[in-house]
Amino acid sequence: MKIRGGVNLEFLLNEFSFEKANNSIKQGFVLEGGSGSGKTYDIINFLLIYCQTNYNKNKDILIFRETFADLRKTVLKDFEKILRAYNLFDDDSFHRSAPVCYSFMGNKIYFTGLDSVGSHGERHDVIWGNEGMELNHGAWKQLNQRCNEVFITDYNPSYTNHWIYDSLITRPDTKLFRSTLLQNYFLPEGQRKEILSYEPTAENIKNGTADDYMWKVYGLGLRSAPKGAIFPHVNWIEKMPEGNYFYGLDFGFTCDETALTKICLQGNDLFVELLIYEPIDSAIVLAEAIRNCGITNEMITADTSDRYNDVEMCKDLRNLGLNIKKTSKAKGILHRIGLLKKHKINIVYNINAKREQENYKWREVNGINVNEPIDKFNHFWDSLGYGYMGNLTNTFGF
Repeated sequence: MKIRGGVNLEFLLNEFSFEKANNSIKQGFVLEGGSGSGKTYDIINFLLIYCQTNYNKNKDILIFRETFADLRKTVLKDFEKILRAYNLFDDDSFHRSAPVCYSFMGNKIYFTGLDSVGSHGERHDVIWGNEGMELNHGAWKQLNQRCNEVFITDYNPSYTNHWIYDSLITRPDTKLFRSTLLQNYFLPEGQRKEILSYEPTAENIKNGTADDYMWKVYGLGLRSAPKGAIFPHVNWIEKMPEGNYFYGLDFGFTCDETALTKICLQGNDLFVELLIYEPIDSAIVLAEAIRNCGITNEMITADTSDRYNDVEMCKDLRNLGLNIKKTSKAKGILHRIGLLKKHKINIVYNINAKREQENYKWREVNGINVNEPIDKFNHFWDSLGYGYMGNLTNTFGF
């Protein structure tokens, strides 16, 4: 089997010791780099070599992301593509229903998401957590304590503060490697041009494609935080406190996510948990999803934009027995944002909530933030705003 790889594969092969693995000495590898630097392809190639070297040894390899839906669209797709390129893919070796598994050279490669039931309990010889910036620290620790030989993660360094920096790359058994797209000779030219368009050159600035944050993170592979975040300072928690809960609902229908949040207000502390985050265009399906969250007769304050084709969500959900009302948008989004900003916001960790917290930003004109939010990455925040305003109306009558 002749493997084609880049600098990340070269690093892994140079630093990984099969002798240590055979003696159950654990080894960790962290690949930090920009988009298109070849991290995913090189790790897949490393795992194929690992399987070949451990022919018929029944090694157990786990590949995971925060959600299986994301893994299926990325790593799983790339894995099959690489095997087909080597003429090694065997459909009979692919178990496509849960647990998704591919048998290769007498070893088992499992694919899962941290949102999948039972993904934490089994022992594995190798674990690879793709897109480590998204991964929950607690879930990672559970998996890693059941890992026998090798743990790997990779990521674009899109945050300046993260548990990987504090708790993983500082371990004596872990080695860090950084790479950029400039080191990946296999990157398609279209992707290369797209990433290079972020560089703040005079031409890119003129064309309107320059983005300092995107260039630092995805071009240069440097740690950075997005500028202009509307809610830059929140507190991440493990679970909601006991209290009187109220709920907010933002409709997404077929293309955007429908978001349902569970909210609790204690003094100046605002606690929130994201319960639903997926496109849903059916009132029946949504009502079932809401009830599966344990909500029966509790008040839900929802988006006023509730019509889709022949569906009128609020009316249909009420007819299905849910206690739901439309929010008032009379004072506008800036009023809602201003009220939320008066509180200390505590969010139960969820990758989708984290993604929106990092990317919900003020619009920028000539490098200056203006008082207008960009209408993206806002489903979580809108549902929180609706629920908050609904609670104000119920409590204070305004």
